[in-house]
This record gives sequence, C-alpha cells and structure tokens, in this order.
Amino acid sequence: MVHEQHEQIFRAGSKTYYFSSRFFPKRVRDDVYALYGFVRVADNLVDDQPVDPEQFYAFRRRYEESLRTGEPSGDRIIDAFLELQQRKQFDPAWTEAFLNSMQHDLVSPSCDTLDETLTYIYGSAEVIGLFMARIMDLPEESFPAASMLGRAMQYINFIRDISEDNDLGRRYLPLADTTLRGLTERDVLEQKEEFARFIRKEIARYQGWQEQAAAGYRYIPRRYRVPIMTAADMYCWTARKIASEPLIVFREQVKPSKSRILKKGIAHIMGVALRCRR
Repeated sequence: MVHEQHEQIFRAGSKTYYFSSRFFPKRVRDDVYALYGFVRVADNLVDDQPVDPEQFYAFRRRYEESLRTGEPSGDRIIDAFLELQQRKQFDPAWTEAFLNSMQHDLVSPSCDTLDETLTYIYGSAEVIGLFMARIMDLPEESFPAASMLGRAMQYINFIRDISEDNDLGRRYLPLADTTLRGLTERDVLEQKEEFARFIRKEIARYQGWQEQAAAGYRYIPRRYRVPIMTAADMYCWTARKIASEPLIVFREQVKPSKSRILKKGIAHIMGVALRCRR
C-alpha cells in the first residue's frame, strides 16, 4: 500500500523522472519511489497555494523527532524514508540540507547571487544525486558527478519554471551580472534581446555542469545507467528547446512527452547515446 502511495506521488509530481525510473529494476525503483515521496511531499508543503508554513514545520519536526528517538513518526512517507536512509546509509546532513532549502522558500523568495543559488541547489537537488548514488550502491568516487547531475537538472528547472516561480513570488536565477530589471513577463518583453542572451548564457552554464556529471556515468552499473541517462537526455532536450526560443517559458512549461521519454530509454537500452552538446 505504501509503495502505491509513493508511486502515485511520483507520477503526479514528475513525468520525466517517473517514466525514466521505470527502467530501474523493481527493487531499486521502490527505493527511488520512497525517496521521491519524501522530497515531493516536503516540496509541495512549501509550494502548494495558499502556503501554510506550519504544515511544513510540523513535517520537519516529525522527521527530526523520529530520527532522534528511533521511534516511528506515524507518517508513512517519513517512516519509509527513514528506513531507506538507515538501510542505504544516507548522511543525515544531506536530509538536513534538503529541508533547509525547502524552508528557504518560506523565508527568502529570491536568490540574488550565484553563490546563493548554488547554496539552495545543494540542498534542493545535489543531495538528491547523493541519495541516488547511495540507492544504487555507487562508490564514493561517483559522488561529485552525482551532485553535479542534480545541480544541472535543477538549473534547467529554474529556467523552465520562470513563469511559475514568478506566480509564487520567487526567483532562483541570479541577475547580478545582467542589466535585466527582473524576470516578469512585462520586464522581459521590454528587454527581449537581453533576456535571450541571459537565458542562453545560463543554459551554457547548465551544459558545462551536465558535461561534468556525464563523466561520472562510468561509475553506474549498466543495468542502472538507462534511467539516469534517459532523464539527463530529457533535460538536454528541454534546454535545447528553450535556447532556441527563450520566450517560450512564458507560454508553456517545456516538458518532454511520455512517448519521447520512453523512446529515449529504449534507445539507451539499444546502446544509442545522446550527448548534451553546447
């Protein structure tokens, strides 16, 4: 029953990750679902409108109390994650960093410098890469690449979700080195060329991080590589589509279709790889 709940949360929260994860063996897939259930519930508590901060703080307290005492929290999502954390030897500091980034959304809506953005990304995404490395039993030598993959994917999320984040009163992309007044559609339409340059520059930054992440694929056993590379390729596809027409982020949320994801996964099974070229 709890696996079904995790799968429902996962499927509702991320088409790319969900359908890519279908290529994992069931044992690993169930662990990925337990991880995603925890992080998605926490994320929803700070994103769903209207936000009730106390719900997030109560969720965090239940996790921390259960971690401290070793007693079940009574929350199936938290308890499944704690079992996974113990079994796969997640560093609790990773979970703390994740919860800190979620809490950031309640108290500080903007990141003004790249350092601020990267601090947020470490907790919101890089640690997810570390969790995944532990789930797949990868060597610690893989951890820098695993972190970088989380960073790269999150950065594309920030670019793709500019309009949605505007609605939430948030901005994750740093504007310190641009002449852009802001990232609202009104601001951008008054500075179209500058916006296009900015987006393409940030996508080039993502591509550099993605190249570093891809260098770590060699640590991933072949049976686990397909879902990881499939998800990464879909982010590369999203980046290319936005780079070709930056203003698209105000018209739609650019995401690959289920058929595109599954087709790419099958291509990887057949040994056809796609590189995320600049």
